[in-house]
Amino acid sequence: MRKNEEKIAIYSRKSKFTGKGESIGNQIELCKDYIRNMFGEKYVELCEVFEDEGFSGGNLKRPAFQRMMADVRKRKFKAIVVYRLDRISRNISDFTGLIDELTKLDVSFVSIREQFDTSTPMGRAMMFIISVFSQLERETIAERIRDNMHELAKTGRWLGGNAPLGYRSKPVSKITIDGKERKSFCLEPVPEEIDIPKLIYDLYTQSDSLTAVEAELLRRRIKTKLGKNFSRFAIKAILQNPVYMVADEDAYDFFLERKAEVCFPKSEFDGSCGIMAYNRTDQEKGRAMILLPMEEWIIALGKHPGIVPSKQWIAVQQSLERNKSKGYRKPRNNEALLTGLIYCSCGERMYPKLTERRTGSGELIYTYVCKMKERSKRTRCNKRNANGNILDAAIIEQLKTLTEKDSAFMKQMEKSRQFYTGNREQYDTQLTKLREELAQNEKIVAGLLDSLGLVGDSIARPSMLRRIEELTEANRVIDCQIRELEGLVTANHLSDGEFDLLRQILAMFRENVDQMSIEEKRAAVRTVVRKVIWDGENAHVILFGAEDGDLDYPNIDERLSEAGEDDENDVEDLVDIECEESDINDAFIEENGTFAASKSRWGDGSK
Repeated sequence: MRKNEEKIAIYSRKSKFTGKGESIGNQIELCKDYIRNMFGEKYVELCEVFEDEGFSGGNLKRPAFQRMMADVRKRKFKAIVVYRLDRISRNISDFTGLIDELTKLDVSFVSIREQFDTSTPMGRAMMFIISVFSQLERETIAERIRDNMHELAKTGRWLGGNAPLGYRSKPVSKITIDGKERKSFCLEPVPEEIDIPKLIYDLYTQSDSLTAVEAELLRRRIKTKLGKNFSRFAIKAILQNPVYMVADEDAYDFFLERKAEVCFPKSEFDGSCGIMAYNRTDQEKGRAMILLPMEEWIIALGKHPGIVPSKQWIAVQQSLERNKSKGYRKPRNNEALLTGLIYCSCGERMYPKLTERRTGSGELIYTYVCKMKERSKRTRCNKRNANGNILDAAIIEQLKTLTEKDSAFMKQMEKSRQFYTGNREQYDTQLTKLREELAQNEKIVAGLLDSLGLVGDSIARPSMLRRIEELTEANRVIDCQIRELEGLVTANHLSDGEFDLLRQILAMFRENVDQMSIEEKRAAVRTVVRKVIWDGENAHVILFGAEDGDLDYPNIDERLSEAGEDDENDVEDLVDIECEESDINDAFIEENGTFAASKSRWGDGSK
């Protein structure tokens, strides 16, 4: 048996941190005690621990569990030990599949609380029996939660979390029969926000388009609660939220037809309040929120006013359903080299957009387009698009020249190495001196604090307190200086090995890039290039180690403005520039980082 097969994995899980009971730490210690008693101390030293805190046992989609199983499939462990069976799973089908897989891999499963070991037939049989009860417990808990939701729905309470745009959570106190004060929460309108969701519904009703609503909100510079630009996903979430809907008879009929559970009689849907929907989403740590089918919703009357007429809200839902098939689909074959690396100088990412034209060699022509330009319909950014085919080729050619012996980049790299290697010694000397001074001050402060108890209220006490304050402030300043120097050393120093490795990577890139697939080229470029910034005329290639904050971009907005936004012919004249061979190789070095920020100029042949 190989050495790694002698290892044992310990797995622990808890739905949330409580600091008591069967905590992650307690589970691990109990598992180690079991391994020590059953297998010996050496196995405790070799065991590997996997922890998931804040994850439910309803399924196996937990990061630490998935890492453990990946190692199990590589035959790294001979056994998995857990404190209790339901720490692994409360789902019988998941558990059965897990035990079957472990059996095939010849890996034992031990639960110390139930004293079951799957290395024996009886242990396996009992394990399955217990897992059935675990699932029953989980289903009982789920049923109890739904019953509680029904009771809560009758009160129309807001159950917490981030309040929807336009509302805030307001505490409401009441005195119970036993005389205790209990607090619940309801929603109330926020005057400065409540008109935004109204506007979103009106804009969508007029345009029947999420993209059009997004562009108009960007044009008006309207932000979310967190001060960010609205995305189509955020807009759609608002449009699908029934909290804005006026609770009238049309609303009642709509939810009843779709088999949602409605907790109030139709007579109370009189238009005086808004809708509160419970059990509308399935949220789980580690994955995106899922909108549940409407037949699983629990519909109640809220204590807040609705702001969108029910007929309008229903019409919006029908439109969203109708427009599902029109959603954007990312092209399957993406030949663009700079996907994920290229940014517009306005700060937004750029993405490749295919055209119907082809190059002379038959390749589809694509352009890089600014997301802000597309989303705002040119109202927030109007930079010219970049011709993707030409720009990608130019980037490749520029990187191939970096490792030439006499290139400006290689000279700058050697200069950077000498500069930072020399300064590292100076930094280390300063750091040593500062750390010694800090330790000495802390020693003096500790002595003064010990002496305070002896001097009592004598006349020496105020002087000692002042001295302690002076030394504490001095230590704060020294600590700041230490952190600053440590940051300089970490950010700027590269070892000889790292410099040599970079040189080798670039040399291999130059020799092999022409034979690489697009995926290989993409990976190779990412080892050297941190980002590419397009300003409408120039591409600024920023290598790892360089800073992009000091780059100056030519201002072409005025030229575009002079051409006239509505005059397509004038704009076409501005952007239809040929890229000549001399432009690709005409580069210069900007000395503003550990490595240079290589700026190269290319023409743009797209709209």
